[in-house]
Amino acid sequence: MSIVTVQLGQCGNQIGFEVFDALLSDSHSSQGLCCKRENEAYQASCKERFFSEEENGVPIARAVLVDMEPKVINQTLSKAAQSGRWKYGQHACFCQKQGSGNNWAYGYSVHGPRHEESIMDLIRKEVEKCDSFSGFFIIMSMAGGTGSGIGAFVTQNLQDQYSNSLKMNQIIWPYGTGEVIVQNYNSILTLSHLYRSSDALLVHENDAVHKICAKLMNIKQISFSDINQVLAHQLGSVFQPTYSAESSFHYRRNPLGIDWHVRPPLSGLPSLGKMSLNKDLHFNTSIANLVILRGKDVQSADVEGFKDPALYTSWLEPVNAFNVWKTQRAFSKYEKSAVLVSNSQFLVKPLDMIVGKAWNMFASKAYIHQYTKFGIEEEDFLDSFTSLEQVVASYCNL
Repeated sequence: MSIVTVQLGQCGNQIGFEVFDALLSDSHSSQGLCCKRENEAYQASCKERFFSEEENGVPIARAVLVDMEPKVINQTLSKAAQSGRWKYGQHACFCQKQGSGNNWAYGYSVHGPRHEESIMDLIRKEVEKCDSFSGFFIIMSMAGGTGSGIGAFVTQNLQDQYSNSLKMNQIIWPYGTGEVIVQNYNSILTLSHLYRSSDALLVHENDAVHKICAKLMNIKQISFSDINQVLAHQLGSVFQPTYSAESSFHYRRNPLGIDWHVRPPLSGLPSLGKMSLNKDLHFNTSIANLVILRGKDVQSADVEGFKDPALYTSWLEPVNAFNVWKTQRAFSKYEKSAVLVSNSQFLVKPLDMIVGKAWNMFASKAYIHQYTKFGIEEEDFLDSFTSLEQVVASYCNL
């Protein structure tokens, strides 16, 4: 099952490169505790999913690169080619800026429609290369300007044209201290549009990844390259296949195999009345959790704590909300690793904060003209606020 990755804007293209590089490096790294046959199957599955083969044997990433100017894309293409291990195809689209600045509305209302045909044609060609197409992995910034606007537009088009295929967006949550003055506007517009058109959002917070670099990796002067490499390793350890002798590799239409939707119980269904000694502890109630264990000692790892009913909403039993995948095949240079993918209340507080900051700006009409002059009206903002407030309320009521 193959995935087509769509890299959007500077953020998406730089992270996308690191993801593909980490995936290929991992597939050629030490096989860990698994046998040669299993390792060869692992490598073949990775290449089928993320790469296609050129005649000379160099893997080509199943990707489409989109940006507003050629500089970042050219750098990304060059870095991949210089690695000598893999490369990108010729699927890149430069949506040339014309004095618009870094503007979400311009990306969504002008750039996106103007280049829709060429972008979607490149994506179609990449999909047609897949023998068994699974879906799209879309990498983009949440708070950026034009790139985030185009990202929302492209995802909407993918939903229209590939409604039966999975669309998973990986988005970067902005630093709390602020990167651009209108990042809260850009964030609510991006999130509300993706909420309507994407099947799942994988969220990484810049602040959290920055803390990993500083405290766990002891990096003194943290660069975006450092942050992107951490993100790439986290994503790679999620998306690489897991293997068990009984079931072969896990590949599903939903590559993470967890429930992404906030579904209330059927009307009249009584509460399950779960009790737990841990109920008084503060934690984020979950709809679903997936734990992925790789490398040494995975079979003896204790994951019973994730089966505690108190962790989950009252209308879901843990057996339906928790899954664990294990493989002795280590990821990259790590002897053993564990990843938790969770659909929970974790982002309620930061989401509520961004909505609140955006509303305060909106109430004073700050910078609204930057959006209305490109077709994003005040009603669009109000729709975004309403949509995200409903999301916050749904998660608060788990």
